[in-house]
This record gives sequence, C-alpha cells and structure tokens, in this order.
Amino acid sequence: MEDSKLMFDNCRESESSSNSKPPNPLAGGHHRLVASATKRSLVRHPSLVRTKLSDVSLEPRADTGDHATEYIPLLRSGAWADIGSRSSMEDVYVCADNFMNHYRSTSSNEGNHAFYGVFDGHGGKHAADFACYHLPRFIAEDEDFPRQIDRAISSAFLQTDTAFAEACTLDADLASGTTALAALVIGSSLVVANAGDCRAVLCRRAKAIEMSRDHKPVCLREKERIEASGGYVDDGYLNGQLNVARALGDWHLEGLKSIDGGPLSGEPELMSTRLTEEDEFLIIGCDGIWDVFMSQNAVDFARRRLQEHNDPVMCSKDIVDEALKRKSGDNLSVVVVCFKKQPPPNLVAPRGRVHRSISAEGLKELQSFLDTLKD
Repeated sequence: MEDSKLMFDNCRESESSSNSKPPNPLAGGHHRLVASATKRSLVRHPSLVRTKLSDVSLEPRADTGDHATEYIPLLRSGAWADIGSRSSMEDVYVCADNFMNHYRSTSSNEGNHAFYGVFDGHGGKHAADFACYHLPRFIAEDEDFPRQIDRAISSAFLQTDTAFAEACTLDADLASGTTALAALVIGSSLVVANAGDCRAVLCRRAKAIEMSRDHKPVCLREKERIEASGGYVDDGYLNGQLNVARALGDWHLEGLKSIDGGPLSGEPELMSTRLTEEDEFLIIGCDGIWDVFMSQNAVDFARRRLQEHNDPVMCSKDIVDEALKRKSGDNLSVVVVCFKKQPPPNLVAPRGRVHRSISAEGLKELQSFLDTLKD
C-alpha cells in the first residue's frame, strides 16, 4: 500500500462514542477519526432476511493455496463531492487506505486492509454522518473480522441501524435516513456491501463490472420482499414515501420500520471478487452520479482521465464536474480507488486476419474477362 491515509467529508468525531449520537455536520473539513465505537448487540428484524445474488456473474479466482504469489493491489484513492443543485449537502464519503490501523484501538499488522464508503442522506444529514462515523468502527471492532467478512459486515450495518434508532429516541431532531455502500479490500479480495441506490463499478481491463445492485422499490426482487413484509410500492415509492427499498435510519417514517420489522431493510447485499492484474480501478458513487452516467460510460470517462493525469483525486473531481455539466439534479459524491501505481494501459485490439474469397460466379466472370483479353 502506497500511503496510510484516512479521508472523509462532512463527518466529524463526536464528543462521546458511547451515547450513540451522531457527529454534528461540519462542512468543508477533513478530520481524522480516533475514538473507538462501543460494541453493541445485533438486533435482527424479521424483515431483514439475507438475499443471495444468485445471478451474479462474477467468478472469483480459484484459491491455489499459494499465498506467496497472491496478487496484492497497490491502493491509491481519492474522492470529491459537490452540493450540486440542492439547497443542502447530505452526501458523505470516507476513504481509509489503512483501515485497521485507523479504526482499531490496538495497532494491527494484519496486512492489506482498506475501507471506502459513500452515504447518501435523505430527510436530513444526521443518519449519513452517523453511518460514516460508526459503520467502519463496528466492522473493525468485530472479533470475527476479517475471518468471517460477510457476517461481520452485515452485522455492522444492522448495528449501525439499531444504534441510530436508539439515538433518535434520545433526540427526535436526528430523524433522517441514509443509503450506505461500503467497499473493503482485504488482501486481494474486494467485498462490496450495499443498502440503497449508491453503486460500485469495477474496471477490469476497461470493462465495467457492477459490484452492487441498485435497491429501488420497483425492482422485482425488492418489490416481492417489500410486499412480503407488509409494504407496498406506489408510483415507484416504498409505501408512497421513499424511493429506495433499503436504507439505514428512517425510523420516524410510519409503517417502514419497527421493532418487529418492516418493508424498509437495513441489511446489505454483498458481492465479492478476487482482484487480479487485470483490475484497474473501482468507482463508488451516490445516485447523483449514476443518474447521468451509465456504468460503462463512467469507466470509459474515468479511464481516459487517469491515462491523462493518473490522479484518483483529480479523476473524482473530473467525474463530479462532468455530472454537473450533464445536469444531475442531486448532491454529488464519488470515490475512485486505483489498484496500481501506473495509469491504465492503452488497449489496442489485435488486427484480425482478413480472409478474402471469391464466389464461383465471380470466378466465372473473371475467367470470361481474361478470355476476352486473349482475343
């Protein structure tokens, strides 16, 4: 790993991590997080049933058992955010290239661990700030992490959700919600956990590979889960109130969440793959980016910029600026994670051999022409 870096936007350390209150928003500052979050018991709601992505086309590289030759990416990350056309900024991001050393109370020499996250708040910014502050801590402090990655990450999402519910009972002004997407690099493994409509896209040899699925109420799988939990979809909105099917927070919205469960799920879907030499970079962004970029379009755009300057921070800014030019109507935030020191290579498609042939009729016409020349 090239640098040890922690970077986040509009998210600050709270005075006490044991009272479950979120940090107060502080615009325009990057502040290091140092306090350790209190371990909380996991409360799983009946509606939060793990959904398996049976149609995922990613095929992780087979484990050969030879860890000495395992590919380890060299991580470089950057991020950028803009309020866009909105009156307030509710997006938050975090970049931790050296995750365990920044978030565990004891120093760690466990190898290559990194955490990147984007959080898109709605109805206020408190839930996004809360998730930005607590989610990575719950993951890092889990005694099963990184041995049982899926369980630790899913548990951290639900712990964050229930901890925010407790905070809201102490202060009703905190009422809000947020989507959440976390991308972790553990050695050569990339794990993405998503609850909401943020998106992660991997660039593998110039090809876009979606590492998350947008959780919209109109998606068939989400619609079926919502209806099975007693909810409904009205004009694309969950219970006519929310345009995402999964989110943290929103405990104040009637009929979406309760101690007995509900149609709004805070449990993430996880996708993972083994990184190889063909993997170039990862883009994670809130829906304001994806409203105006298709996944392959974003990869093509970012790839060209990285070939020009090879700077993930400038690339993130380029993506946000382009989204503004394309008239995105939302807050904008994006994180770009490069896996190599070098810029993406120029890929020249090999020229195929041209096979020329002539039909029997063409041969006859040619022969007739040659015969006239003899005459």
